[in-house]
Amino acid sequence: MKQAGLRAKRIKRFKVTTDSKHNYPVSENLLNRNFTATATGQAWVSDVTYIRTVTAWLYLTVVLDLADRKIIGWALSRTMKAKDTKVAAFRMAVKNRPVIQPLIFHSDRGVQYACDEFRQELKAFFLISQSMSRKANCWDNAVAESFFKTLKVECVYDYKLENQQEASATVFEYIEIWYNRKRLHSSLGYRSPAQMEQHLNQYALVA
Repeated sequence: MKQAGLRAKRIKRFKVTTDSKHNYPVSENLLNRNFTATATGQAWVSDVTYIRTVTAWLYLTVVLDLADRKIIGWALSRTMKAKDTKVAAFRMAVKNRPVIQPLIFHSDRGVQYACDEFRQELKAFFLISQSMSRKANCWDNAVAESFFKTLKVECVYDYKLENQQEASATVFEYIEIWYNRKRLHSSLGYRSPAQMEQHLNQYALVA
């Protein structure tokens, strides 16, 4: 990089989005930092972050499958209400990738994941077990945190987003066109999520 005159983009400080001061039950950390999966649909991680626009702060929630690192569900909203964030992203995830085997759904212990509204969504799928990070431990959800850093450095910081409509179009293009289909990951053997998904599906057919 030095010889080519290249340098990495600086990572800015992030706002804390987790509100863990609530009276809802906290699920056991079933994932326990095991960020590997041999097939899609075994373990999903989810998180939420802020995205700034000229007119307002927005909230981006994602659901990521650990097997192929694909973003299978996401929602961009003006509020932090569970129905607009976690529930919306989860519903997209189960639509894009139906739950057909035991699945761990991991997140932080924020109120939107712990609340009754979101737990009822999970309970509708008896194969899903909810998992939560330990208190104030971002490393327990490191893959989701890493995605947000990548998104902001590679995409969000390059644009002065005017409003929710512009932000939604930008996030859609990054996730659906670039990240899921083309971006290579060292953790996937320098494949894109789409290539890894195809590889895992072919392996499953042979097995």
